[in-house]
Amino acid sequence: MNHRIAGRLLPPGFATGLSLSLGLLLALPAGAADAEAPAAASALTANVTLASQYVSRGFRQTWGKPALQGGADYAAPNGFSVGTWLSTMSNRFIEGGTLEWDLYGGYNGAAGEIGYSALLYYYLYPGAEYRATATKYDYSELSFGLTYKMVYAKYNYTVSHDFFGIVDARGTGYLDVGANVDLGQGYTLNLHAGDARVANNSIWNWRDVKVGVSKTLAGGWTLAGAYTRAWGATNAYDNYTLGIPNSAGVVETSDPAAGTLLVMLTKTF
Repeated sequence: MNHRIAGRLLPPGFATGLSLSLGLLLALPAGAADAEAPAAASALTANVTLASQYVSRGFRQTWGKPALQGGADYAAPNGFSVGTWLSTMSNRFIEGGTLEWDLYGGYNGAAGEIGYSALLYYYLYPGAEYRATATKYDYSELSFGLTYKMVYAKYNYTVSHDFFGIVDARGTGYLDVGANVDLGQGYTLNLHAGDARVANNSIWNWRDVKVGVSKTLAGGWTLAGAYTRAWGATNAYDNYTLGIPNSAGVVETSDPAAGTLLVMLTKTF
């Protein structure tokens, strides 16, 4: 990976890639790519979210600042779907970039009470590049998911050669399991646990959890709150930095895996 941390290289920011109206409920985006796609009420939907910060797979990607996010999805009657999702990011987290742009498409189906999905995600970070090695952050994943009533399991597999700036990382995997428990009166308890294994770079492996509650409001609004936390396999994440001085000439560090509280307000159209 290309992010410098206490003289070492730090791994990815872990984009999520589904619309945040889904990512509110699960550990997202991808980013938003950490949720199973639900049956759409109409073929074309869109969403916009204001979040207290952007956290994906347990990692804070806006340096503790708010994030503006939005996306659109098209679901065909035959089960195929395509979509896109975007989020602001911090250029202290990715060098030269302030935006994550996800593109995805695939198939969702069901056999009785068991739902299944297979999707391809492509994560873009326009203008972002770790200039010391001229490495881009863009990468792609295949995602395979199962749902049964309130529980789900999903596995993302990196098919590109690189994974968010880590070179030779094809085969990186992220297992996402959890549940969305209907509490009644529009409330849902959202539970998630994730386990990541970075191919050929096990020093960057991590695990994360998320516990939250979302509330469906009138007019297509959803309000959600959550606590999220990640743990690295080593202490490599403890002092995250790009090694670039700020306007005051100070090289700032942060722990992107630290526990944090999130608040998100989403409008779905």
